[in-house]
Amino acid sequence: MPRKEQGWVTFQTSEEERKILEEFCENSQRTKTEILRELVRSLNQHSSLPISPSTKQEKQERQEDDYSQKLEIESNIPKKSLKVSSRNILKGVIKRVVYGAVNSEVTLEIIHKVELTSIITRASAEELELAEGKEAYAVIKSNDIVIARE
Repeated sequence: MPRKEQGWVTFQTSEEERKILEEFCENSQRTKTEILRELVRSLNQHSSLPISPSTKQEKQERQEDDYSQKLEIESNIPKKSLKVSSRNILKGVIKRVVYGAVNSEVTLEIIHKVELTSIITRASAEELELAEGKEAYAVIKSNDIVIARE
């Protein structure tokens, strides 16, 4: 199916504009699609405002403000317990969380001396408020398991 029929939007940008978008995506750990969708949806809120040229700094400040507001809104949403379709759910205690620039390594102790380690995004680890000693679940969804021997 052609992109036009799927709702695709393409446009040209300068190298500088591309770099700005890529840096913003990296800093907010969101995709270009997510950022651009949010931008398009926000146009209704600002449609009555006159459009005037902005400096690079003003644009960056607006983007940071919008991101901060989104985080505040999301954090006020009440959380519900989730039901998960996976049958492989193992409850454990967090033994270690190693935060990286983008990803975090989380180790759960399922039973004494049985540990599972997972790599998740830093944003997810922070959102879940993962910390040593807290309970958490390992949800394993896999179509195949590889077994090996030496």
